[in-house]
Amino acid sequence: MAKTNPKSTARAKRVQRIRKKISGTNERPRLRVFKSNKHIYAQLIDDVAGQTLVSMSTIDKEYEQGGEKGKIGAAKMVGLALAKRAIATGISKITFDRGGSVYHGRVKSLSDGAREGGLDF
Repeated sequence: MAKTNPKSTARAKRVQRIRKKISGTNERPRLRVFKSNKHIYAQLIDDVAGQTLVSMSTIDKEYEQGGEKGKIGAAKMVGLALAKRAIATGISKITFDRGGSVYHGRVKSLSDGAREGGLDF
């Protein structure tokens, strides 16, 4: 039997604890953030219909680094681009799901970029 990583099981518990309280609708979708070691991903999800409405990441073809450097700057640019896409589809109000990560660093930078882009949390 394979050993389980205690960090991954703790993160999975945090994700489930957050998801019990947060749910996205078509009028107010859930902004889900996932970060890997190299990239950051964000998507707006309608949990009632079970579909992703808008998504953006650092590996997206339309992603532009701009003048920002590093992963925190990249996260802010992803937040701005996601907000631009969301407003183009008629979404302005969202709920935020940090995905089990601490609201600090890249996660905070992405949410700040989304707020600057015009999304209302």
